[in-house]
Amino acid sequence: MELPARAAATTEPAAHSRFFQRLHRRYAAEMALLPTGMPVREAMETALAALRAQGHALPVALRILRQIVLERTMRLDCAGQANLADVTHAMTDLAELALDEACRHARAELDSRHGAPQGEGGAFVDLWVIGMGKLGARELNVSSDIDLIYVYACDGETAGTAEGRGRISHHEYFAHAVKMIYALVGEVTEHGCVFRVDLALRPNGNSGPAAVSLAALEEYLQVQGREWERFAWLKSRVVAPRASITGEGVQALRGVVLPFVFRRYLDYSVFDALRALHRQIREHAARRSAGHPERANDVKLSRGGIREIEFTVQLLQVVRGGQFPELRRRPTLDALPRIAQAGLMPPETAEALARAYVFLRRVEHRIQYLDDLQTHILPTRDDDLAWIADTLGSANCCAFLHELDAHRELVAEEFDKLLGGEERGCNGKRCTPRNAAGEAMASAPDLEGLIEALPGQLQERVAEWRSNPRVTALRHEARVRLLRLVQRTAQWVTEGRVSEEAAVRLVDWLETLLRRESYLALLLERPAVHEQLLHLLGAARWPARYLQQHPGVIDELAGTEMLAERFVAADFERDLELRRHSLQSTQEDDDEALLDLLRRAHHAETFRTLARDLEGRITVEQVADDLSALADSALRLTARWCWERLRGRHREVPQFGIIGYGKLGGKELGYGSDLDIVFVFDDDDENAPEIYAAFVRKLINWLTVKTGEGDLFEIDTALRPNGNSGLLVTSFEAFANYQERRGSNTAWTWEHQAMTRARFVLGSPELERRFDAVRTAVVTAERDPAALAQEITTMRERVRAAHPVPAGSFDVKHSQGGMVDAEFAMQFLVLSQSRTHHALVENKGNIALLQIAEDAGLLPAGVGAAAGAAYRRLRQIQHRARLNEEPTRVPPEIVQAEREAVLALWAAVFSA
Repeated sequence: MELPARAAATTEPAAHSRFFQRLHRRYAAEMALLPTGMPVREAMETALAALRAQGHALPVALRILRQIVLERTMRLDCAGQANLADVTHAMTDLAELALDEACRHARAELDSRHGAPQGEGGAFVDLWVIGMGKLGARELNVSSDIDLIYVYACDGETAGTAEGRGRISHHEYFAHAVKMIYALVGEVTEHGCVFRVDLALRPNGNSGPAAVSLAALEEYLQVQGREWERFAWLKSRVVAPRASITGEGVQALRGVVLPFVFRRYLDYSVFDALRALHRQIREHAARRSAGHPERANDVKLSRGGIREIEFTVQLLQVVRGGQFPELRRRPTLDALPRIAQAGLMPPETAEALARAYVFLRRVEHRIQYLDDLQTHILPTRDDDLAWIADTLGSANCCAFLHELDAHRELVAEEFDKLLGGEERGCNGKRCTPRNAAGEAMASAPDLEGLIEALPGQLQERVAEWRSNPRVTALRHEARVRLLRLVQRTAQWVTEGRVSEEAAVRLVDWLETLLRRESYLALLLERPAVHEQLLHLLGAARWPARYLQQHPGVIDELAGTEMLAERFVAADFERDLELRRHSLQSTQEDDDEALLDLLRRAHHAETFRTLARDLEGRITVEQVADDLSALADSALRLTARWCWERLRGRHREVPQFGIIGYGKLGGKELGYGSDLDIVFVFDDDDENAPEIYAAFVRKLINWLTVKTGEGDLFEIDTALRPNGNSGLLVTSFEAFANYQERRGSNTAWTWEHQAMTRARFVLGSPELERRFDAVRTAVVTAERDPAALAQEITTMRERVRAAHPVPAGSFDVKHSQGGMVDAEFAMQFLVLSQSRTHHALVENKGNIALLQIAEDAGLLPAGVGAAAGAAYRRLRQIQHRARLNEEPTRVPPEIVQAEREAVLALWAAVFSA
């Protein structure tokens, strides 16, 4: 049998709370209005209706509802029957319900006096109540105020009453609405308030209007919005009225807020803003605790408190959220695993911060349960501390305080690590600002003083900045960052950590990016990235060009694990699908956004491969494998997304395939290689040819069009049946007939040479099986060896004539004894011998196939192995030359052994 409310109060773990006791003395009769279990919105609505039915006016009913919701929440939380999310969601539901009721009440009252606000054509004008901070993130604590911003859709006038009187401007109407909502929710009466309301985050703060139009908000954010306001708007969300939360107008509001919070490029300039904001908070906390040492135990604002976890998470979100939409998660506990998954934080650190956050928030709630005060300071009474420890499951106060200190120390260390450990830079009352590596950020010298201290070539290059208008036009902060970077670079040159050539290339690179000040901030904040970048620039010339085209990829250098890993297609595709889903959730997934998403991800992965390559972590063959796998993934994603967005598509999954030829087919892609591909379909629908033609046109456009993020690939479809005069996409039956020479229009020998390196890149397993059967039939077809040899050697002479090489030099690809000779010889062996030597059928690459041919007795002993080794060496020379933007021609004596090995192969194949 359930105990009477008064008796229950003495047996509950929550009964120690003075607030809990007050609630039972005054509201015992109303507590039964809530059903058992944690309060949820539907239960609250039922209880509110019951209170209204008892004769309570809306303001009174809302306040009584608040008291009984808090009693239930407190009771279950302290008894261990509710987790943190249960508590914060209950408080958020209460706030949303109260604001929704207040909005509807206020608008009904005002409409009766002044008529409804009218938009263009008499359209309904939305009022959006935007919850900031913990309300926006559904993280409200049990004694929280609510930070609100009121925005209305457009300016204009109300309709007036039926008699034509009472017409007022929207500005006046919504200002009255804000006052009425405050009276219903925020005013303190004999029943307290529902929530304390704070409007200080609105545009222009307390000096600004209580409600602003969407146009005024947009202008404010674009012109006056400050860095710290980006953190405030990060968690913003329309919380009321309920009918407007999913309305079309909310998308226009998102379109104003999201570009302000999340910048298109990586945004390390916010570090300084957050340092300044955090410094103010700590200084304010220090002043409050001066002479009151007990106030130093603030679980929210003191060192290692809740605010530092939130700042850590929000800083990483703001910096990277523009390019990585999956990081845009309002709740702290939702964002932490996303941050770890993105490689911005070790998973164990994210888990430790999550545990600390849950612990500190639960402590915060117990502090507030004691007296229903908006405080975060640990109580000094022994019995209160003992009660907190007991309801948190600690053995005693000492154990509780030890756990609290451990969590706070971890949080403080991670926060200081992120912002540069500025506390360690303090001396007396003054602090020396530090960057993320803890380096002291002293004032940079002026340009003339810096030039005098620079070594040789670097000095000459930086001296050109005296007359460079782009340098002289920099804002003071950006100019200081630029000079500090050069100063640090010069110091590393002097210490021998980086080469002077790398330093000069860095200066060249910086000069092209002076308008994107965030990259200066990134390098200054992340010295490890700065140094790694210098190593890459010093290793070859081509990386500098790539970085000029795609500067955002340098942030990839921040992760040390990048160099040890290899490309994983499944991870790449999963992450991009997650990003697309995040864009869909905010209705930002238009074609342009997805094009940029694909390009940024592809450029980042290409750069990761480049960094591993230049550091010597992977071989040339592994570079080709990873770039080919990346191309496969990009094609799969692009094809999937294009099909989903294709107008007129007639089935969920296309009966379609892509066949890769050349370097894509042989998995030998290099940096910047184009893709030789053929499109096929196998669909009996009468409209299939037109549908798949439209699909392929869209797909090629998505792959090749240049956006602000660059392009993906150049596409070559010349190997399709009938070449450039043929259809862009071919039925698989027609493709098979053409390749297998059935009918009057059939493939040429050179097209069969290309088939030796072809592979099925994407499509259904059944279509892949059929392609493999066609390819096998083509390469194993019976042929006249002499005629085949004549055709292939003739084609080789045509290729050589098209690529003349000056006397006295050797082109590693086109000269006699070069890579093309090895490729043509291997193609002849495959086409002439696969019928009897099936090991040659599989597309394993030239080096592996040469060894197979030797093992099968098709080549003299040692010839295949030597030619394979020569081919590998020539590929390495070609690869290195392209990275250094040098010709692929070398003195013949450098590759004499390789040339002789390939010529021996040629002689063994074609002179036998």
